[in-house]
Amino acid sequence: MFILMLIIFILGYTMIALEHPLKIDKAASALLTGTVLWGLYALNATGLLDLGLSPSWAMAKTMATDVMTFIKPNVDEVLYNQAWKGTVETASNVMHFVKHDLDHHLVEISEILFFLLGAMTIVETVDQHQGFKLITDRIRTTNKVKLLWVLSILTFFMSATLDNLTTTIVMVALLRKLISDQKTRWFFASMVVLAANAGGAWSPIGDVTTIMLWIGGQITALSIITNVIFPSVVTMVVPLLIITFTVKGEVERPVLDNADEKDFTSHFEQKLLLIMGVCALLFVPVFKTVTHLPPYLGMLFGLGVIWLITEIMHRNKPLEDKRKLTVIGILRKVDVPTIFFFLGILSAVAALQSMGHLNVLAQFLNDNMQNIYAINLVIGVLSAIVDNVPLVAGAMGMYPIVEMGTTGFLSDFVVDGKFWQFLAYCAGTGGSILIIGSAAGVAAMGLEKIDFIWYMKKISLLALVGYLAGAGAYYLQIMVLGL
Repeated sequence: MFILMLIIFILGYTMIALEHPLKIDKAASALLTGTVLWGLYALNATGLLDLGLSPSWAMAKTMATDVMTFIKPNVDEVLYNQAWKGTVETASNVMHFVKHDLDHHLVEISEILFFLLGAMTIVETVDQHQGFKLITDRIRTTNKVKLLWVLSILTFFMSATLDNLTTTIVMVALLRKLISDQKTRWFFASMVVLAANAGGAWSPIGDVTTIMLWIGGQITALSIITNVIFPSVVTMVVPLLIITFTVKGEVERPVLDNADEKDFTSHFEQKLLLIMGVCALLFVPVFKTVTHLPPYLGMLFGLGVIWLITEIMHRNKPLEDKRKLTVIGILRKVDVPTIFFFLGILSAVAALQSMGHLNVLAQFLNDNMQNIYAINLVIGVLSAIVDNVPLVAGAMGMYPIVEMGTTGFLSDFVVDGKFWQFLAYCAGTGGSILIIGSAAGVAAMGLEKIDFIWYMKKISLLALVGYLAGAGAYYLQIMVLGL
C-alpha cells in the first residue's frame, strides 16, 4: 500500500501535466489525487503505521501525553499504555490519529488557501477599478526583450518585499493589460514565475521556505539577504540574457472591449484603490512580524478594509455599477478552480508527508550524500516535483542546528551556516524548473491556464540553467571570495 500511494500520486501528477491533451481540468485531477491518497491512508492506517515510517506517528509516540489529550481523551489509560508500545492495536485509536493528522495539515493548507483567496480578491478589486491602468499606461515599450527585463526586475524586488505568490498574482493581472496574445502572455507569466521565485529566495519574507527557516532560527534576516541575493540575481539574469539574444519582435496590446471602455470609476477612485491594494499587500509581512500570527490574517484584514471602503464609496451609485465594483460582485470573478487545485495538490503532498514518503527520501539523501551542496541541489530539483515546504521541513528535521565551534560535516549546520543558506536558495528557486513546482508557478498556471507540457518545452531548460548558474554563483562566492 505504501508503494501504491506513491504510484497514485505519480498518476495524478501525470494527469495534471497532461491536462490539455486529456482535456481534463487539473483541479479535478488534483482533488481526486488528494482525496484518494487520504482515503487509502485511512482504510489501511494500521498496516501503514506499523511500517514505522510516518514522522507524525513517531512524534506522537514520544509525546503520548499530548496525543492522549488531542486524539482520544475518552479511551481508558490501559488502552493507551498498550497503543504506544510500538504496535497499532486498536482501529478506533488509529482512526482518531489519522483524523488528527489530517486536521493538522488542513490548518496549514487552509492558511495558504485563505491567503491566496484574499490576495486574488484584492488584486481583482484593484483591477476592476482600473487601478493597474495607472501603471500599464506608464509602460510604453512594446519591445519583447525590454518589456521582459522591466517586468522581471520589478517582479524580483516586489517578491522580496511581498512574497512570490502575491507578486505573481499582481503581475499576471498587469500582463493581461499589456499583452493580448495568449502564448506570448504565457511566456511572460512564466518568466515572472522565475523572477518571483528568485526574488523570494533571498528575503526572509519572500517565500514560505525562507519564512520557515527564519522562524525556525536556522537563518537570520541580514545573513540571508547578504549571502543569497547575488545567486538569486544570477538565477534571474542568466535566463534573461539567453532570451535577449533569442527573442525578437513586439508585443500586441489588448484592445479594450465595450465593458472596459465605460468609465465606472473616476481617476481619484483608480488611484485610491491602487494605493489601498498595494498598502494592503505590503501590510501583510508587517502584520506577521508584529503579531506573529499567520500571514493570511493580515491579508484578510487588508481585504476587510478595502471591502468596507468600496461599500461606502459606491453606496449611491446605480445598482449595475455597484455590483461590478464592490467586493461582493468581484468575488464572482475570482478563479475558484485555482483554489481547488491548490487544495488538491497540497492535500496529496500532505498525505505523502504523513505516511513518510518524504522522510524516506530525506533519509536516503542523508545516508548517501555527505556534501551539503549535493544534498541541497537535489532538494532544489525535487522541489520542482514535490512541494518545497515539506522538503524543507524534512531537512530541518533531519539536520538540527548545531552549536558554534562544531567541526567536520556538521559545522555547516550552525545558525546562518552554509547548509541553511544554500537550502533557502535551492528550495526557493528549484521549483521554477516545472510550472507546478512552486506556489508562484501554480498560481500562474491556474490564472493563465498555462499548459504543463508547453512550460516544459519552453521554460524548464531556461529555469534549470538559471538554477545551476545561481548555485555556481553561491559556490564561487563561498569558496573564492570567502563570504
